[in-house]
Amino acid sequence: MPNRTRHSLIDDIQGLGFGICMAAVGMHVLTFSGFVAGQTTGVAALIAYHFALPFPAVYFAVSLPFLWFGWRRMGARFALKTLITIASLSILTAILPNWLGFSHIHPGFAALLFGILFGIAALAVVRHGGSFGGISILWLMLQDRSGFPAGYAQLIFDLALFALAALILDSAALGWSFAGAVVFNLFLAINHRRDRYIAT
Repeated sequence: MPNRTRHSLIDDIQGLGFGICMAAVGMHVLTFSGFVAGQTTGVAALIAYHFALPFPAVYFAVSLPFLWFGWRRMGARFALKTLITIASLSILTAILPNWLGFSHIHPGFAALLFGILFGIAALAVVRHGGSFGGISILWLMLQDRSGFPAGYAQLIFDLALFALAALILDSAALGWSFAGAVVFNLFLAINHRRDRYIAT
């Protein structure tokens, strides 16, 4: 009887590949619309907007330091998958505008779309043992050491991030960005349950 407790290499490749593609489209929608998101993606977007830097390069640079935290808490396998994921995502996000162009997206639909795409992408990558280099790893380590809940730390960080974004974005873009972040978090809250799948 086949072992159903772990994904195979092919499973991981297709799962991570799917997540990377969905995240890249989500990031394309995000940056086209001039929105921000929470956590690492939001930090990268704010830096890229404020300093007129290429978002993919900033995203990779911001994500890279958290590989060390990921390796410390989750192990070398997780860190390697995360490195492959963020590098591939950065490259695909850089070249995607050459393959996919937009003339107009209603901001409400853009917020819904990037929230859903980020949620699908995160779910796929996490289920296959990787991540998008999120700062959430740091909050988990803080929880391990101090007992302070990671969810609260993430919420506090995102509130501070959106407060900073208010200095850069107009009120409409800020509001739609927040709506997209709500969609993303609701998607994960509803769907990221280990009792709903077997393979890891």
